Amino acid sequence: MPDLFINLVKEEWRTHSTMFGSISFALFPVMIFGIVFMGSFLVPFLSATIPAGDLALLAHAMFLLLGFMVGGFGLLGNEMMNRRFGQASLLVYSARSLPLSERFIFANFVLKDIVYYFFLWVFPFGAGYIAASPFSGVPLSRGLLLLLTLSLAFLLGLCVVFILSSLYVRSRAACLLVVVCSAVAATVFAAWSGTNPALLFPPYLLYTAFSWVALLGTVIAIAAMFAVSVLLFTPESQGSTKTYRNVLGRLARSLSFLPRSPLVAKDLLDLSRSGIGIGQALFSFLIPLVAIWFFLSLLQNSLPPHGLIAIFSLTAGIIASTIYTWVTEFDSFGPYACLPVAVSTLISSKMTTFLLLQVLPAVFIGAVACITGSPGLAGPAIVLCLSISIYAACVMAYLCGLSPSVLVYDVRVLFTYLLLDGVALVLLAALSFANSLYGLLSVFLLVPAYLFARAAGARWDARDPGGL
Repeated sequence: MPDLFINLVKEEWRTHSTMFGSISFALFPVMIFGIVFMGSFLVPFLSATIPAGDLALLAHAMFLLLGFMVGGFGLLGNEMMNRRFGQASLLVYSARSLPLSERFIFANFVLKDIVYYFFLWVFPFGAGYIAASPFSGVPLSRGLLLLLTLSLAFLLGLCVVFILSSLYVRSRAACLLVVVCSAVAATVFAAWSGTNPALLFPPYLLYTAFSWVALLGTVIAIAAMFAVSVLLFTPESQGSTKTYRNVLGRLARSLSFLPRSPLVAKDLLDLSRSGIGIGQALFSFLIPLVAIWFFLSLLQNSLPPHGLIAIFSLTAGIIASTIYTWVTEFDSFGPYACLPVAVSTLISSKMTTFLLLQVLPAVFIGAVACITGSPGLAGPAIVLCLSISIYAACVMAYLCGLSPSVLVYDVRVLFTYLLLDGVALVLLAALSFANSLYGLLSVFLLVPAYLFARAAGARWDARDPGGL
């Protein structure tokens, strides 16, 4: 196991460093460290508006969300072993030629990803806060404790989605039943006790009142969920086949009012037949946003009356922009290289599919506004969410082309992405907090979004597609 794990780590490093250079990849955690180090000096000023306890809770919620977003290994397991990583990772595909079981390779692959995410995101964040502690007046012990609890928050979120996605592959009905029952139980508990379930989040409780017993219990729970998730994983049998009716032509004709309708139809069929579409909507969108709602609702007293739905819409918009990574997840330019299809054509078709799927955040935000008794805020909230989602996705397409999941780890790409999106988010947050109707002004973001989308096609047509 150590040999396989170490070689998987080396392979991951070589993959990224070949694409955009070893130095750029190595500087990624350094950038996260620097951002957090400088941001730590703003904590005393933020505490004047938001209590320090709420800031700590939001930090834990952020890393819980990170765990949610990357934890769908069970959902992608068969794709990892059979399709996507069959070409990109020779080691993962070695179950075809070496006496290594799929589950053994898969477990090592997941551990490798966890280690990479930890050193790319979690550790630099905690280290930046610790490095700033002598200047900000925060005791070193609190900084070390925060690094520990943020790590646990990330692992807990990852393992929750990991076990749910693994169960989903086994039985969709059972998984949906567990999710619905959990959501109902949390809602009933909140109504009965008057306590927000987010306040009982184990890593946050550890941060506020450390206990070795609670730490041991949290670690055991994480380890148990990880073990069960790996045991639930079952790669698709090599001898099994699935037969589908040829509906591409009919679906393309029904979408003929859209540009690139055959390619859009192919994207929709890929999402549906791989099982990724519904699963991604559940694990990468619905579950993270429901959890974030519980955390953000704790800030209600610190925000204007319409502020909660505004900040939630901005958060949902950023998460909804990742739908672009869904439609590019298992597609690359290579298979199209022998056809009269340009990279810009594929980017255009992916953006069209992305726009079709924006019905998900629109319906979700509208439902949240109505459930929370603010139906009048639904219109501005939906416009705000969709505008930031489309803008962020177009920036992503310009910077990353058809490889957003990979190129985001280029430090130059991420810095530019954060800068372009950050300016828009700050301005829109300030306007939306002043007046909910000002959220409608976010529609003007569609102008630079359109320009970024057009520039993306020209930029990536001029680059060597084989380089990615």
